[in-house]
Amino acid sequence: MLAPGIDRHLQAFREGAEDLLPEDELARKLERALAKNQPLRIKQGFDPTAPDIHLGHTIGLRKLRQLQDLGHTIVVIVGDYTARVGDPSGRSRTRPQLGPEEIESNARTYLDQFFRIVDPRATELRRNGEWFSRMAFADILQLAARYTVARLLERDDFAKRMKASQPISVHELLYPLMQGWDSVEVKADVELGGTEQKFNLLVGRTMQESVGMEPQVILTLPILVGLDGEQRMSKSLGNYVGVSEPPAEQFGKIMSIPDERLEHYWNLVSGAPREEIDRVSANLRAHTLHPMEAKKELAERIVALYHGEEAGPRARRSFEQQFSRGGAPTEAYEWRLPVDAADPGLAIKDLLVKVGLAKSGSEAFRKIDEGAVEVDGEAIRERSARVSLPPGKGRLVRLGRRWVRVLGDPGAQNPVQSDRPLPLGD
Repeated sequence: MLAPGIDRHLQAFREGAEDLLPEDELARKLERALAKNQPLRIKQGFDPTAPDIHLGHTIGLRKLRQLQDLGHTIVVIVGDYTARVGDPSGRSRTRPQLGPEEIESNARTYLDQFFRIVDPRATELRRNGEWFSRMAFADILQLAARYTVARLLERDDFAKRMKASQPISVHELLYPLMQGWDSVEVKADVELGGTEQKFNLLVGRTMQESVGMEPQVILTLPILVGLDGEQRMSKSLGNYVGVSEPPAEQFGKIMSIPDERLEHYWNLVSGAPREEIDRVSANLRAHTLHPMEAKKELAERIVALYHGEEAGPRARRSFEQQFSRGGAPTEAYEWRLPVDAADPGLAIKDLLVKVGLAKSGSEAFRKIDEGAVEVDGEAIRERSARVSLPPGKGRLVRLGRRWVRVLGDPGAQNPVQSDRPLPLGD
């Protein structure tokens, strides 16, 4: 059932949008939808090129949820075929191609995180492999005939690469056509995307018109700048905050946001009511709210959004204990690691990798060299160091702003992490 009142719907579409094109077409679509009580079909696609989503992705997801709550149909497309190409938007080089197994594995993880925000019961979930896997070569030729190379090369990222004599693979030229064809297949009335997606969204309009379909309205949303304060948030750049990261890690990363980007984050990812965002902005500008306090409020909000209401204040207390008072955190995830009963010790490199503090041995060595690793408050300086893990005796391990408690368990077959952070005690 659609919520009553066209102004209410238009305001929801406009709120936070960079582009809403053409708005008069949206108004006509909404008038017709409300008259017939037939919701609009609002599409957004996601390519599972990595296993996790970050705060930048949540801008679109929260807009989807807002429109979903008004009664519109949300169509989420998992780009299992577009991911094989890789979106060239904003890219200065060709993306590496992924295999179907990796894409499917990423997609499963993605969806678990999507549905922390979007209601799965009211979401139409599609994979674009449903139609692209059935296409013969003749169908691909017909698809390619619906757009010109000249128009494709007008897009900013392709034009820059041409000017710089950087290669553009033919399969990259197909990406906007594939994304546009998705809109034909799902009969999208509106498509959402970041500002860098504007070209692709407009191609969707052209594709729909080419088959005699009423073209979609496009809605673009702002891009979240990463923790470096300069480039867009991206896992490949390492400047991201993951939705599924542990509370303490999320909190610590938010605290590293440059002061000048605070309002940007409050506006885009806090999930706070407009009046609270305006209050924070006004107080920051009047210097009546210290940036440190604004970061703590923001970090607490974000942790609560993705880990539950109790997790936000708990992460804040732990952070303040750890950094503001110069001590260790009040709680941490606990890991039980398999050890040899006769020699319950592990190389520090292996320990850091097993508990997820380092992604690889080389990263572990680099962090040791930087002086970022401690065990029970003592800095680890030697790459060859070993950590004794006698059964029942926990060791507090730190890498940068991340802490875990580690216990040796001679009976364990694999590393096991606690479901939630546990108190560390005095």
